[in-house]
Amino acid sequence: MDAFDDTDISRRSTTAEAVHDASSADAPAGEPPTPAADALAGLQREKDALQDRLLRLAAEFDNYRKRVDRERRDQADAAVAGAVEDLLPIVDDLERALEAPAGSVPNAYRQGVELIHRRMVDLLRKRGVTAFDAVGADFDPHVHQAVVHEASATHREGEVIEQLSRGYMLGDRLLRPAMVKVAKA
Repeated sequence: MDAFDDTDISRRSTTAEAVHDASSADAPAGEPPTPAADALAGLQREKDALQDRLLRLAAEFDNYRKRVDRERRDQADAAVAGAVEDLLPIVDDLERALEAPAGSVPNAYRQGVELIHRRMVDLLRKRGVTAFDAVGADFDPHVHQAVVHEASATHREGEVIEQLSRGYMLGDRLLRPAMVKVAKA
C-alpha cells in the first residue's frame, strides 16, 4: 500500500462528494444509480475503511509505545532498587563506624573501615564493576583523564606516573575514567 496523508484523503473525499452531488443532481429521483455513482460510492467506502484502519493502527502504535516506555521505566526502577538494597548494609556499617568513639582504639577503627571497604568492593565486583590501575600504562584519553602533566627524566613521554583516582568499568563500558598524572619530556 502506498503512503498517503490526510490532505490526499480529504482531496479524494472532496472530489468524490462533488462527483456524487453532480451525479445525484443529474439523475432523476427513482432512477437506479449510474455506474459512476456506484464507483464513487465504492471509493468512498474504501476511503472510510482505510481511514478507520489508519486510526486503529495509530492507536495501537501509541499504546505499544506507552507500554514499552512503562516497561523500560519499571526495569530501570528495579535495577536501581536492587543496587540500593545491596548498598544499605554498607550504609549501616558506616553509621555504626561514625557512632563509635574515634579516640578509643584507633587500630580497631581502621579495621572496621577496611571491612566496610572490602564489602563495598565485593558488592561492586558482584555487580560487574571492575577497577583498573593506570600506573605505568601509556596515556589513553578513552580511559584516562589527565589532571597533571609533570616533567620526568625517568619516565617515557605520555606514561602515567601516578593515579589520583581509580577508573571503573562495567563490563566493556567505562563508568569513570582514571584521574592521572602524566609524564612529559
